[in-house]
Amino acid sequence: MRPMVKSLGGFRAALPIGWGVLGLAGILYARSRGIPGWAALPVLAAFLLEYPFYLVPAFPSVREHVSGMGVPAFAVAAAVLPYLACCSGAVQFSWGGLAKVIAVALAVSLWYAVLPASRVTDVAFLGLFAAVLLGGYFNPIYAPLHPNFKDLKNVIVIPHLSLISMAVMALMLQRHVPETGYGFVPSGREWRIGVLHFVYFVPIGLPLAMLLRATHFATPKPAWYIVATFVGMLCVVSLSEEFLVRGVLQQWIEEWTWSRSGALLITSAIFGLLHLWMQGFPNWKWALVAGVLGWFCGRARNQAGSIRASMVTHALVATTWRAFFA
Repeated sequence: MRPMVKSLGGFRAALPIGWGVLGLAGILYARSRGIPGWAALPVLAAFLLEYPFYLVPAFPSVREHVSGMGVPAFAVAAAVLPYLACCSGAVQFSWGGLAKVIAVALAVSLWYAVLPASRVTDVAFLGLFAAVLLGGYFNPIYAPLHPNFKDLKNVIVIPHLSLISMAVMALMLQRHVPETGYGFVPSGREWRIGVLHFVYFVPIGLPLAMLLRATHFATPKPAWYIVATFVGMLCVVSLSEEFLVRGVLQQWIEEWTWSRSGALLITSAIFGLLHLWMQGFPNWKWALVAGVLGWFCGRARNQAGSIRASMVTHALVATTWRAFFA
């Protein structure tokens, strides 16, 4: 009972803290970009509505309350409510857009309720997630009406968050993947392992990236940008990618091949290939660098027994790149 109480208490504490941080960040961003309230407030409201759904998978006792056929209801709500909020001024409402949002929510949340768990359905599920994320599925649905949004990515991150939460719920509650360490706060041991693997990666990954001319030095970003980038990377990008690639796919390949080292190599290669879409397809340079990073992240996960260690490695590398390179 104690873990459940702790999880529920953590969830209740995280709600107002997150809402406060998101609200302040949204207001500051809108002012810095000159975005009027009629366009900014619907997007901010959508983030605030999405936030509780994004939190749920990281708190086991809260997550378990959504088991069974509660998963489709959770997924539809997580997808539809933020969309409707955005449609109050930030994006154009359309019945077709609403239908597409509901369709992807039902496809993800009913996948394992309808189909048997097998290698084919498992790979197809991850393929569906990747296709929606990389294929620009949400781009026309969430096209911003105001031109002062820096680019489309600032708005479509909202449905991407809902996609992450519904995929994690389906995999954890319906597919019953083993506990991966999905959560936002690494332990002291996970921090140490993650930082060490970041240190191990730098003397290999940095020269490789420079040799391939995949990146180059740039004017360092301000401290506030570095901190904000790291938090965002750790809690969103690294969390989702490490869960799906290291926590789920690598574990499955270990079971299929009966080889931990083989699974590490195969998963690292797949992780690299997923970065072919980075800064223009096909970007083989970044795919190679990302594949090397994937190996260090996978090794951190293996050593710690948790994706939170690989999240730290991943987030540190991504933040370093955004802060000091271009």
